[in-house]
Formats: sequence, structure tokens, C-alpha cells
Amino acid sequence: MTALVYSENELGKLDGKVANGLVRHSEKYDIVGVIDSTKKGQDAGEYLDGTKNGMPVFSSIDHAITSLNQIPQYFIYGIAPLESFLNEDQRNVIIHAMKSGMNIVNGLPEFFTEDEEFVQNAAKYSVTISDIRKPPARKDLHIFSGKIHAIKTPVITVFGTDCAVGKRTTAVKLVEALKGEGIDAVFISTGQTGLLQGSKYGIAIDVLSSGFSTGEVENAILNAVESENPDIIIVEGQGALSHPAFTSSTAIIRGALPKAIIVQHPPKRINHCDYPAIAMPTLASEIHLIETFSNSEVIAITINHEDMSDQEVDQTVLDYEDEYKLPTTDVLKHGCGKLMKKLFEVFPELAKKSQVPCLVQK
Repeated sequence: MTALVYSENELGKLDGKVANGLVRHSEKYDIVGVIDSTKKGQDAGEYLDGTKNGMPVFSSIDHAITSLNQIPQYFIYGIAPLESFLNEDQRNVIIHAMKSGMNIVNGLPEFFTEDEEFVQNAAKYSVTISDIRKPPARKDLHIFSGKIHAIKTPVITVFGTDCAVGKRTTAVKLVEALKGEGIDAVFISTGQTGLLQGSKYGIAIDVLSSGFSTGEVENAILNAVESENPDIIIVEGQGALSHPAFTSSTAIIRGALPKAIIVQHPPKRINHCDYPAIAMPTLASEIHLIETFSNSEVIAITINHEDMSDQEVDQTVLDYEDEYKLPTTDVLKHGCGKLMKKLFEVFPELAKKSQVPCLVQK
């Protein structure tokens, strides 16, 4: 399914995290381009990570259609701001996409299927609207059952010290790396981007009431175990346990009962994303809070390299490993080798299934 991702003025920025994620990884959609007039003409992969992926950046819908010589099947709204409501210009972009013949995929908590103008235009132009974060009907939601206590499969969560620090990216990269070594790993999505990328299991839990969030995390893991009986399950974190604006981390801990935790941290970030008056927690304080609340252990640290040079990343890795005595890496720059080695150490049964024994021995 071909798709065009809208990320005007936000590609590579915090609010463009949905688009950023789809540029880096997509199993569900064939992303044929990104819309961001401030980066038009560039390769999206090269702009984000320095490696071309053949995904062009266009200035507008019309520019994309003309350049591609086709109308993509889907138009994905790839911006995820704290303030989720669209302004008039953004609404016009959505309607223009419908008029152009594209089905709309929306990751905002503002549901387009409940917007009369959008619904009327979708009918007029014979296109569909999908609200990725719209929760199932109440009758289809799950409360916590406690069955997670019987799960023997190692469950790992990737948490962070803030929102938009790369928890999902690290989780997805780790699953890919594990699969590459012959390990049957499953990713559990807890947000809209992971679902858009094609995750088979999970739900956007931030739009659920607290009574169902824990149960839905547990249910996603139970479904994965029942369907695939994987060797390991990697669960995406949301927000941060210490962040006053988000409660999702508590539901993930309670629903997943992780046997080990990886923490992602942006060393150069001074204040919380979207909350400039709130200082970032220290990595040490977040690790302590996570371990205390979860009764589990942080086994590794991953770095978000925003505003950091390669030299600063390398030095930070050395500093953190010395201070915390934990393997530390930036998965976008250095891969997941350290993380897998630690997982094989913590869960020896995984090492036995690895097709690359040298990785275990290093």
C-alpha cells in the first residue's frame, strides 16, 4: 500500500516523530515520499540519519503527485504535537488529500471520523478515514486478568527519561537485530507510530481510561505468546515514569511485568519536551524510580544523540558505562550488539537459540 506522509516543517523534529518513524521503518505501508516544504528535494533517510533510502521530500501534495506520476493510496498525517487540534491550514491539507483521491490515516487523538466536515468530504471523494488511536468499543477492551504472571517468555520494556526520546526506535531496531541473529522476537506497540509501522500487537494506550490501559498491555502480550510463542517480547515505552503529564508508563509496567528494562536518555536535553518549565530528571533518578516501581532491573542504557556530535556520543557512552556499570549504546549509530550481548547474559536460553555464537562469546 503506497503512502505519502505529511510532516510540514517537522521532519526530523520532535513533533515529526510519526513521520520520522515511518521514514526509518514501515512494514505496513510503502512510503513513497514525505511532505515538508522546508526540506524539499532532499532524501528523507539521508536527512534523518545520513543514509539515503530513496524516499524523496516534497513541498506539497501536488508536487508529490506530479513527481511520482501517481496518486499514493494513503495520506498519513505524520505530525504528533502536544496540542492535537488542527488549524485551518492543516484541515485544508487533509481535505485536499481527500480531493486528490487518497485515503486518510490519522494518528492524532482528534478523531477525523467524528469530524462532520471530514466525513462529508470522505464520502464526496470516495475515500476512507482511519483513526489509528481511536480505541475499540468498550465491550472489546480488556481489564487486567493477572494471566501475565504465568508467562515464561522474557518480556523487556524500553523506557525513557522523557517523551520523544527514541524508545520505539530502539525497540524496533532491537527486534530487527534479534531476528537477524535467529531469535524469534516480537514487538509490542503502545503508540500510534508503532501501529502505523505495522506492529501486529498492541494499542495506543494513551487514549484509554486507566481501567483498561494495563489490561490492554497485558492482552497484547498474551496474544503474542498464544499466536507465536516467541523467544522474547520487546514492549515500547511511553512518556516517562517521572513525567507529570503522562501515566502510560505505569500501565506498561503493570501490564507487562517486564523481566528487564532498557532506558533511553537524551544527554543534551535540559527541559522536558513540550514542557520548557520542567527540568529533565537525571538518568540516575529515573533508573532508581523505574527499578523501585517495577521491581525489575535496568540492564542497559541507550542514547538519543540529539544535539550531540559523534565525539560527544562516544565519550558519553564511555562515561555512562563507567558510572552506571551498564552497557550503553546509540542504536542508530552503533547498532544493538551490546544490547543483545546483555540479553544473552541475562537470559541464557536466548543465547542457545542464537545463530551467531560469536556474539555471545564476545
